Amino acid sequence: MTVITTVPNVSYHAYTKKNPTEIVLLNNPTDLPDPSRLDKVEEPYIKASIITKSSFVGQVMSLCIEKRGEITNQTYLTTERVELTFDMPLAEIVFDFYDRLKTVSKGYASFDYSPIGMRESKLVRVDILLNGSPVDALSALLHADNAYSIGKKIVEKLKELIPRQQFDIPIQAAIGAKIIARETTKALRKDVTAKCYGGDISRKRKLLEKQKKGKKRMRQVGNVEIPQEAFMAVLKLND
Repeated sequence: MTVITTVPNVSYHAYTKKNPTEIVLLNNPTDLPDPSRLDKVEEPYIKASIITKSSFVGQVMSLCIEKRGEITNQTYLTTERVELTFDMPLAEIVFDFYDRLKTVSKGYASFDYSPIGMRESKLVRVDILLNGSPVDALSALLHADNAYSIGKKIVEKLKELIPRQQFDIPIQAAIGAKIIARETTKALRKDVTAKCYGGDISRKRKLLEKQKKGKKRMRQVGNVEIPQEAFMAVLKLND
């Protein structure tokens, strides 16, 4: 049985305008209500405690702020050891946070956290479309401030990983009906004029037009095969 590894996720709470007191539990980005009916979305927050060497404080703080963390305390345990405390969204640490923390601290950092409840956030659903069709497994709930940059990175990664077909494959990131990023995997091109030695140019043009029409028809019915590496790409956007 082929297993598809997708983006790790957390549970969110959504509230609709029709019933602002009723909690809609979101375990999947596709469950997010339509923006016209959505009142607000809450995400789980944690209190993160990081102990590291004083020489790595700058790099660790930059990483946590990039992950939407807010510093709440900084304590020097000794002249060489510092404890940093942040309030952070849980969704930001389930990706690659621990690996990157070890990288920026060269392994000299310990990380512990505890949940502190739900907080309202400006979240949007970013859909990935291949050849015009949405791929639910690649959808993600992202903070509105990061949606464009992350959507752009995802489509750039997918362009590298999706095999070329006999037709162009548009790869798009979208928020609702708005396309925020796009790349195109170019078609494999067969030289249909290879056997035309000399002669009237109209013959070559006729062959190229026939190929163009065939590729257009192929694109309308063609299915795109997505390799497992494409699903893993969203986990490695900083590689």
